[in-house]
Amino acid sequence: MHLPHRSRRSRQRGLSFIGVIIIGLLAVAAFAIGGQSIPIFVESQSIQKALEKAKTGSSVPEVRSLFDKAAQIDDISSVKGADLDVTKNGDKVVVRAKYAREIALAGPAYLVYRFDLQSKP
Repeated sequence: MHLPHRSRRSRQRGLSFIGVIIIGLLAVAAFAIGGQSIPIFVESQSIQKALEKAKTGSSVPEVRSLFDKAAQIDDISSVKGADLDVTKNGDKVVVRAKYAREIALAGPAYLVYRFDLQSKP
């Protein structure tokens, strides 16, 4: 009895060379964008801490001065004391900062992060 002839070639599985190149390019792009985004988010946390310190001031100029001092210590460059919105919520001071940071991607394409941070009332 003779068994039917089976092809010794089995179907190959896996990624093609083009697939590996595309995945590599996507990984490089993700690391490049992530590497530029991390400092932006670290700075936003520093701004949040500076807002909390600044809200202890009793007047608008004092709040802005406290923020500028904290910004100088933490090397904050995105927001200045003059950019803050200082309001009162009952007897508590609320300090708010709105700003945007952008990362150049390629040509005219940018990735824009918009932040709206405020101190806890």
